[in-house]
Amino acid sequence: MSASRPPLTQKGADRLRDELEYLKRVKRPEIVAAVAEARAHGDLKENAEYHAAREMHGFNEGRIAELEAALSNSEVIDTERLGVGKRIVFGAIVDLVDVDTDAEVTYQIVGDLEADIKQNLIAVSSPIARALIGKSEGDEFDFTAPNGVKTFEIKAVRYS
Repeated sequence: MSASRPPLTQKGADRLRDELEYLKRVKRPEIVAAVAEARAHGDLKENAEYHAAREMHGFNEGRIAELEAALSNSEVIDTERLGVGKRIVFGAIVDLVDVDTDAEVTYQIVGDLEADIKQNLIAVSSPIARALIGKSEGDEFDFTAPNGVKTFEIKAVRYS
């Protein structure tokens, strides 16, 4: 993995491809129709619908370009074929237990482009992912969170 080719999991690449396909096949024609309809309403200088539709078009085309670039420049890594056992590397799904509170959380370490904390997908470049890389099931580690230092135990490591 080099810095010039950011990593993506296969699932992340598939999600980005699905979004790209949706933007091209569904959203783009909707926006083109909205622009045409707004254009039909006459004077474009004072036509708010037209300007809104053009702005949506710009955002959509920008996202399409961003996704195409990301997919063509990324290295897709099949995490199931890494063969690293219970050691944590890119793509690992990690079950953690907060030693102080017994609260459990599960994260997957993914590429920066596919990270989504709401889905517990953490970027490989994030501080907690960097703290996890190289550790193994059963290890404990300290992590400096915004509300202080927390100690976690690695309960399980798996790849899918």
